[in-house]
Amino acid sequence: MTKTITKIGSSQGLVFDAALMDLVGLKVGDQVSIKVHKNGSIILTPVKPSLHSEKAVGTAKRLISKNPELFRRLLNCE
Repeated sequence: MTKTITKIGSSQGLVFDAALMDLVGLKVGDQVSIKVHKNGSIILTPVKPSLHSEKAVGTAKRLISKNPELFRRLLNCE
């Protein structure tokens, strides 16, 4: 696949069409890690959300508070 660098405002960028975004599972607002290699290649890798994100912690706390006895029993299973 070949893409052309285009002018976007006062910057330059690559435009990813919807088919490419769907193919790699990205959506607007997702973060990517960028690695530049000595040979000039650029690798973009999607950044997966951390399991320790504020939203995940909040969800876990709500589940535990709604089901305290269940979580107590799960913690005591050995």
